[in-house]
Amino acid sequence: MTVGEPWKQILIFTLPMLIGNIAQQLYSTVDSIVVGRYVGDNALAAVGSAAPILNLLLVLFIGISMGASIMVAQYFGAKQREELSYTIGNCLLLTGAAVLIIMVVSVIVTRPLLRLLKTPDSIIDWCASYLLIMFVGCAGSAYYNILSGVLRGLGDAFAALLYLLVATILNIVLDLFFVAKLNMGVSGVALATILAQTVSAGLCFRRLARMRDLFDMKRKYMRFHKKYAGNMVRLGLPSGLTQAIFSLASIIVQSLTNSFGEMFIAANVIVMRVDGFAMLPNFSFGSAMTTYAGQNVGARKYDRVMKGAKQGTFIAVLTTSTLTGLIMIFGRYLMGIFTNTAELVDLSMRMMSIIAVGYIAMAVTQSLSGVMRGAGDTMTPMWISIFTTVIVRVPVAYGIAWLTRSELLPNGRQECVFLSLLCSWLIGALATAFFYARGKWKEKALL
Repeated sequence: MTVGEPWKQILIFTLPMLIGNIAQQLYSTVDSIVVGRYVGDNALAAVGSAAPILNLLLVLFIGISMGASIMVAQYFGAKQREELSYTIGNCLLLTGAAVLIIMVVSVIVTRPLLRLLKTPDSIIDWCASYLLIMFVGCAGSAYYNILSGVLRGLGDAFAALLYLLVATILNIVLDLFFVAKLNMGVSGVALATILAQTVSAGLCFRRLARMRDLFDMKRKYMRFHKKYAGNMVRLGLPSGLTQAIFSLASIIVQSLTNSFGEMFIAANVIVMRVDGFAMLPNFSFGSAMTTYAGQNVGARKYDRVMKGAKQGTFIAVLTTSTLTGLIMIFGRYLMGIFTNTAELVDLSMRMMSIIAVGYIAMAVTQSLSGVMRGAGDTMTPMWISIFTTVIVRVPVAYGIAWLTRSELLPNGRQECVFLSLLCSWLIGALATAFFYARGKWKEKALL
């Protein structure tokens, strides 16, 4: 990533990551299709209602993954083998500690959280069983996501993609076997996911163990080291906190969503599944820009970072604009995959049309935030996310709901959930562009 035309290097690095993210999105999408088709709309709502809680309790992995990716990219760019080896060793240890914490905490808080969110009685048992299986088996998911991040930091996005494709195919086969054949319902979907992700984690670990030309995986590097573990936490904590706050906001908004009933909950699930694919270019370019910026900052090539930031953001906006247009044209057919209920498809398409333009704004946010994170400035994107989520999204959602209450709509208009999301995305893009232009992120390099 430190030589050649920036846009070409970014695009070459992004493409396998994008394909991998599409494959990863298929996990949740196939889960939703299978339960929606073989179990029913309420089961579809149950899987969707569980998502905010699942995301909240997995923020530890997000923080470790981001911190490790930044450190790996910068040490790799600087060709510092010893530091790279300690970073990867401490990454493995921190992930194991996080897995143990999640397994214990989840058993205690899952059902009380579902009750707090006013989850309908018709789906609460399904939600609880799905979440408990996902949390107890979270080691596979945690190690895959973190180790694939390390591989990408080393510039090997292809291996992470290959292993994810294997796991995705396995997940689809197991979904159909557990749900359609054994009638295990949402529990079968959860079990299929954790088994498939465990396989992908094992493949990633084997690949890393064979990369001895880049770093060492010896016993002395597999011990907690204050410097490396501390830097990993320091760099990753803002991203973890950002995701935690975002998940908390989603949980608060989920409570509002639940008040509109099972039909709207199911519509929200369908929109979010299509949303997952719409966001893939943004997240892929954001991750690529983090690695690109990290390696070039490590190599002290700041002019190259700036040039790549402009080119990468332009390509991200162009890609997302094209994809958003296709979704608006063919969205009704996509949503029809999840359910045969025409009313549900119509409701989902109406909500999707509200947030469509926001995806273009998110292309700017993710690309420029990726550059700042790669340079070591993880705090600025965190504060922007906190502001747009806590100060903008939640108050706007509940404010619109309160202002639109009527005798016919005692809880307000359903559109409030998606209008608030659109507002937060647009404001976030403006704020990110402003702070990137200020240039303070250049002073945050780890090395």
